[in-house]
Amino acid sequence: MTTIYLIRHSVKFERSEFDKFLADDDKNLKDEKTILSVVGEKRAEILCSKSIFDNVDVIFASNMARTIGTAKYLSTRLNKKINIDRRFNERRYGTQSSSEYKDWYERQYLISDFKTIGGESQEEVRNRMLDGLYDVLDNYKNKTVAIFSHGYAITFMLLKWCKLIEVDKQRKLKFEFNNKIVLDKVINSPEVFKLTFEDKELKDIEIIEFDDLPYMNAGI
Repeated sequence: MTTIYLIRHSVKFERSEFDKFLADDDKNLKDEKTILSVVGEKRAEILCSKSIFDNVDVIFASNMARTIGTAKYLSTRLNKKINIDRRFNERRYGTQSSSEYKDWYERQYLISDFKTIGGESQEEVRNRMLDGLYDVLDNYKNKTVAIFSHGYAITFMLLKWCKLIEVDKQRKLKFEFNNKIVLDKVINSPEVFKLTFEDKELKDIEIIEFDDLPYMNAGI
């Protein structure tokens, strides 16, 4: 069996404050550069100290500052390098769409090919995420791998195997896998999904929660 920990990054620096320093960058570049907040750093360190990660063999992260900033604590503790893979990046947002589509958040989950100009659809994100994941499964069979990624990217990929039961404008998601509810909330920051594979067949999904990391909005 191969164990994959899909880890959403910790709490990021408030975008309105960050924009002051990156006023000349476009939205996608700003998103790539967004760092963790002070609270996010503390929560990342708490997360990466957990014993469930003691046996992680390999660490991957997107090339975005907030995933690398979260992963660095595990990398340092285990003395393992962070493998950077853009396929695990967050969804490209494209043009701002909330004024044009009042149901924008729900629509992106309900319509797999929905996207705005310059952005990515759920399906496009899922395909590149799966491409990266299947390479990991090929190269690290029967290992334990931590992949630090992003909220949209992770949940879009999980819809490869999960049935979407509910999505609402408050960003609550409800997913079912093999007749078991595996997600029923607004996802946390950080958040950990444990996936167990036999070869490339997904056998189980569970969320690993920690009492000392209560819900906190990541600002997505």
